[in-house]
Amino acid sequence: MLISNIKSRPVYERLRLDGAGRRHLVVSDAPRDLPEVIDGVESAGGLLGYWMVASTATVDGQPQTASAGGNAGEVETRAFRAVSHLMDRLTHRLAQESVGFRLYAIGEEGFIWEIARLAREAGLESYECQTAHAGSMRRKVFCVHCKTITSGVTTSLVACDGCGAHLVVRDHFSRTHAAFMGVLADAEAPGDLPPVEELFP
Repeated sequence: MLISNIKSRPVYERLRLDGAGRRHLVVSDAPRDLPEVIDGVESAGGLLGYWMVASTATVDGQPQTASAGGNAGEVETRAFRAVSHLMDRLTHRLAQESVGFRLYAIGEEGFIWEIARLAREAGLESYECQTAHAGSMRRKVFCVHCKTITSGVTTSLVACDGCGAHLVVRDHFSRTHAAFMGVLADAEAPGDLPPVEELFP
């Protein structure tokens, strides 16, 4: 059973290049063709970068350039071994950026909201960072009892990675924690747990 009296899951739209930006960076948690990720690439008036997580040790994050087509210039593409590798480089890049930079993130919610957090901490305004969901619907769940985040949740009930409590996954999404809220499933009747349902493939 999913507790869904509060539905605050973000509503996502397709990414679109912001013409007011002078430098653009698209980040993805998996290899995707750039035209399938974002609209307006062919009319990009500024520098365009595309970083993706390739999930293989055969890449090194070094830039590769290619034509973006249309009136756009070249796209600098980088493939990273892991999400942590991309995040590390992005943190460094954001520390050097200035006015006119636009960031676009596509992937699973845990990934895109971590990108949004890094952008916010670097001083970007909300309109300077767009997010779009793609891939699995699995969730990160924030335990309201011990404050631990459990990742990769696909079911309506999950054992907290921190305190071990059985949590019911709510539809209430916290942008601060980039996770859905999890509350004690058997608070009123200890040991009496609802059936587990696969809800977030």
